[in-house]
Amino acid sequence: MKILLLTNKFPYPPRDGGSIATLNMIIGLHHAGNQMTCLALNTSKHPFPVKQIPGELGKAIRFLGVDCDSSIRPLHLVTNLLFSGHPYIAKRFNVKNFREELASLLKEETFDIIQLEGPYPGQYLDLIRTMSKAGISLRAHNVEHLIWERKALHEKSLPKRWYLKNMARRLKKFELTVAGRVDTLIPISDWDASYFRELGLRKPMLTIPAGLNMLNYPLTALPEQTSIFFIGALDWLPNQEGLCWFLQHVFDLLLAELPELSFHVAGRNAPGHFEKKLKHPNISYHGEVDDAIAFMQTYGVMVAPLLTGSGIRIKILEGLALGRPVVTTSAGIEGIPNIDQAFVSVTDDPKVFSSQVIKMIEASRGQDLCLSEAHDFISRHFDTFTLSEGLSRFYKTEE
Repeated sequence: MKILLLTNKFPYPPRDGGSIATLNMIIGLHHAGNQMTCLALNTSKHPFPVKQIPGELGKAIRFLGVDCDSSIRPLHLVTNLLFSGHPYIAKRFNVKNFREELASLLKEETFDIIQLEGPYPGQYLDLIRTMSKAGISLRAHNVEHLIWERKALHEKSLPKRWYLKNMARRLKKFELTVAGRVDTLIPISDWDASYFRELGLRKPMLTIPAGLNMLNYPLTALPEQTSIFFIGALDWLPNQEGLCWFLQHVFDLLLAELPELSFHVAGRNAPGHFEKKLKHPNISYHGEVDDAIAFMQTYGVMVAPLLTGSGIRIKILEGLALGRPVVTTSAGIEGIPNIDQAFVSVTDDPKVFSSQVIKMIEASRGQDLCLSEAHDFISRHFDTFTLSEGLSRFYKTEE
């Protein structure tokens, strides 16, 4: 099959959860025998020169990038808020140059499947329907509006809470409109699939989690130092929110028991005010690291203290694939099935969170944790090639 994948962010390099999920799916679908084209917005926030795609990858898959500035503009935001019912977060990715490039591509070629990576490319559905007979699928990395709804619940500022609720309502309407107009839905977790069905969507649907290429995740021994780590984009509000909760309610409890503990934080684009929260003798802020896998291999226990979110936290999958024990919250583990294992602990209580981190550290010292089990668990449930083959078969049955 010829598959065109549309995304609002260039999927290379694969440094964050979204780009990892997108790139691995593209590679997996190619490996399953499909001819892949990826048309992506090459945003000013995450720019990448298309010509620098590695040779073998560039030969196997056609990547097309459209440069655009999707940054938040205060005047546009206020105008949108006052005079539009469309979510501004989506409007930023409705770009004339992208529309023109897509129209040119659809005029020149025919595709069997056009896969939208998230709802934002759904703004081009009218164009796609006019110019192509391809089946259209929505791959939902998460349920976008739920992230905003949950963020609003934790927001103390009344004006910010009002804005978040307003954006969540707009996103919900937009997201359901896009989901209702595509031919098939590809949610990233069974929880998300159930939520879509509860909202009345009865079209063909297949859950395909984010996948990993397990060859990239060698199992390595835990370091001897007493260390914990967090890695994730720090320009993403749920990560900031979760880390603030951890620093305010958990970190001091840990230091009272383990004064020698070191906490290593990695993530791009942390705002200045947030970086100040990380200034502590026991905290090392690494910024955006060049090699996320090497970073995770260097330290001991992963903490993933998320309070809001939807979909699957890919960094948790990566940590487990590397044999790192994980302590997270119910929001953090959401979407990862069959996870009642010794290498993962889930709690929303700060005291229990602290005690579970200490338990994981002590168990890893004594090698009581069978960390190869974590690696094997990810191999069984999240191998990108197995998942992509399943999606390819699904598309063929729906043609």
